[in-house]
Formats: sequence, C-alpha cells, structure tokens
Amino acid sequence: MLSHAVYFSLKDKSPAAVAALGEGCQTLLTNHPGAVSFAVGTCSPYDRQVNDRDFEVALEIVFDSHAAHDAYQTADRHNTFLAMHATNWSHVRVFDVDLASA
Repeated sequence: MLSHAVYFSLKDKSPAAVAALGEGCQTLLTNHPGAVSFAVGTCSPYDRQVNDRDFEVALEIVFDSHAAHDAYQTADRHNTFLAMHATNWSHVRVFDVDLASA
C-alpha cells in the first residue's frame, strides 16, 4: 500500500479559502479506484517544537498499489482539482510512503 500525503500552504489563508480547498478535496479527490482510505483536514493547533505548522490543509489518500496511485495522478478529477485550486498554493509538500504490512 502507498500513503500519499499532501500539505498545502495557501496564499489566501482566510477561513473561506481554507474551506474551499477542503471542499475541493472532498468533491474531486474521493472514491478513486484503488483508494482504501481518504482524509482531509486543517492544521491542528498543537504548538510543540516538533510540530510543523507551515500548512493550512492536509490530505492523505492510501492506495492499494502504486498502479492505483499512478492512475489517480492522471485522472480527470485530479487534473480538475489542480486547475481549480493550484493558483492559491504558496507551497505544497508531498510525501509518498510505502506502508509496511501489519
């Protein structure tokens, strides 16, 4: 399995802009073939030295295979999401992780 985690830092950090990105994730990035888990949320208020708080919205999708992830990257809904929301991103960090079996 592959965890695809994305952390979005926004140019417009207003509550409306943060909500719009979260809603875009919910509308366009859910229920892709091979996705076994989906979560989107906002930066938690924890303020410890080890917490990285340089983002407004986080997305995590777990795929059952690399092939499912690769298909997601070129899917029409993913491309629509990019076209609709990328102009408000100041910085995006992506962490793709091969998950160990339990």
